[in-house]
Amino acid sequence: MAGVRLTPNAVAAALAGDTNLKPVVQVVDLRSIAVNGPLRKGPRFRAIISDGVATTPALFAAQLCDLARSGLVRRGAIVQLIEYIINTVQKDRRAMVILNMEVLVPECEIIGNPALPPESGVSNSNSMRADQFNGAPVLTTGSTLSTVPRSIDNAPVLQRSTAGNSSNINPSPRNNPQVFQPTVQPSYHPAPNYRNHGTIMKNDAPARIIPISVLNPYQGRWAIKGRVTAKGEIRRFHNAKGDGKVFSFDLLDSDGGEIRATCFNALVDRFYEAVEVGKVYVVSRGNLKAAKKDYNHLNNEWEIFLENQSTVELCPDEDSSIPAQRFSFTSIDKIEDSENNAIVDVIGVVTSVNPSTTIQRKNGMETQKRTITLKDMSGRSVEVTMWGDFCNREGLQLQEMVECGTFPVLAIKAGRVNDYSGKSVGTISSSQLLINPDLAEAHSLRQWFDCGGRDASTQSISRDFTPAASRNEIRKTVAQIKDDGLGMGDKPDWVTVKATVVFFKTDSFCYTACPNMTGDRQCNKKVTKSDSGNWVCDKCNQEFPECEYRYLLQLQIQDHSGTAWATAFQEPGEELLGCSARELYMLKENEDPRYTDILLQGLYQMYLLRLKVKEETYGDERRVKNTVAKVERIDPSAESKFLLDGFSRLTGSY
Repeated sequence: MAGVRLTPNAVAAALAGDTNLKPVVQVVDLRSIAVNGPLRKGPRFRAIISDGVATTPALFAAQLCDLARSGLVRRGAIVQLIEYIINTVQKDRRAMVILNMEVLVPECEIIGNPALPPESGVSNSNSMRADQFNGAPVLTTGSTLSTVPRSIDNAPVLQRSTAGNSSNINPSPRNNPQVFQPTVQPSYHPAPNYRNHGTIMKNDAPARIIPISVLNPYQGRWAIKGRVTAKGEIRRFHNAKGDGKVFSFDLLDSDGGEIRATCFNALVDRFYEAVEVGKVYVVSRGNLKAAKKDYNHLNNEWEIFLENQSTVELCPDEDSSIPAQRFSFTSIDKIEDSENNAIVDVIGVVTSVNPSTTIQRKNGMETQKRTITLKDMSGRSVEVTMWGDFCNREGLQLQEMVECGTFPVLAIKAGRVNDYSGKSVGTISSSQLLINPDLAEAHSLRQWFDCGGRDASTQSISRDFTPAASRNEIRKTVAQIKDDGLGMGDKPDWVTVKATVVFFKTDSFCYTACPNMTGDRQCNKKVTKSDSGNWVCDKCNQEFPECEYRYLLQLQIQDHSGTAWATAFQEPGEELLGCSARELYMLKENEDPRYTDILLQGLYQMYLLRLKVKEETYGDERRVKNTVAKVERIDPSAESKFLLDGFSRLTGSY
């Protein structure tokens, strides 16, 4: 037992917010306290714990009270605190709640010279020291303890007295004392905090910097130190409380922990210009809430919402222990199996860059779009779509490099998977693009590409450039969709049929859609017209003077084997009819004869239709639904090659 040491400065460190210390401390006082209320299950226990110098009260959680009742934990016990939380009970007072602990030594003499708090009740003196109660009587509320010799090792044993408030004292023998060398350390000094203003100046003990990975809503004061790896644009919104604005930034610390911090309204003005990507900051004080995984892709279940008392302090000295970015790369062949809208990190060699184009969003705003192609060592390539500023920033640089014969390595942090026209990857507001990064994966790709990978054959997971080559194209007839039981599994089946459109339903070919933009995506939920004449979206909880019209087109397709119903949404509908849903709706409302002409021109044309086949439930009925994901007009050359390849495989099997 002589080897047991109390953790130096444990009390100060714990009260400063370090809940991962797992300190070894001593119980120097233990008392039962009454619990009021109809659900009380016996008394609770409050202890005073010591690190040899300082002390603090600590409340046992309900599951630990049996340790005190059984006597396993008593005055003098040495324990290790496995789990605990620190609660702020007053403006300048904190209290510890012990959730889990391990008893190392059930009993020993008091170590060191700890000062007890005035309210402990152990002595009439407010500054009672350890030498006053080593082997001396101790009074506790609600019970009386007496010290008697122990026959085995002459250690003192505390027993309950049957006398009222008196104590029977037998001095502990001093000839064979237990040896515990007290470890006395200077008072606790937290890590330096970089500050020059703010409410933190009101407290002389700054919050201790802790790893991001252990940050949780149950901690008191805390601070984290991390590098800003991404910073979003300011987004404006409107809800029942009025207009507002918001922006977020991502932090990465030296342990690899990541978390997002979000600011609203006045805090946007305060922190947006102060936060820069790549710099290191100490962030303290904020409200932790569960992260919304629809918008937050980081590997952390919490998100920081900064408040008025929050501080974001720039570290004047660069911290090289914090990396610039953290990646978890997914190879391109694995992206093919990823779910739609999944967020992935991908790295590859840029083999082609298309010119930037200007497109008009559904809400009338214009934006830039540019597509590039990446390939990697998995033998697959993928189309990457850049949106907005990425097109004229990284996109223009990539285009110039490829045109000069240099094929750079591109690492994409946080790209969104899209399953339209195969699988592709698109940028979002929090995406990051790194050209020729200094990463091991980038160096391996460069060596592979320069040593023969440039000429290696690859298959695209994004679109069918060569219909016979891509494994994404499974050609079926209309009858085979039903005969083969497609769409009956947990995941949808994707097939391509060569068929003719023979009928359009015209009573309801479109719906009114919400025009609101959330990030780089449009809401598109159905809206209804209110009494005020505005369009109301229940999801966004907003009203709009105008709405969008989107195709919800029911059509019948036919080939030599039979007919089937299918549904075409916006892009496929525009490809089939050659005009937007709004234009067709206006023609119908105005009884324009061109409305009928457009529908007739779309009939009896042969297409390659890429279908998503999935069983769905309508009321009590389950039936297979065919959704048109892509429409291609027949290319005679490519179709002839497909048929000839089929003949070759057929004759080769005999």
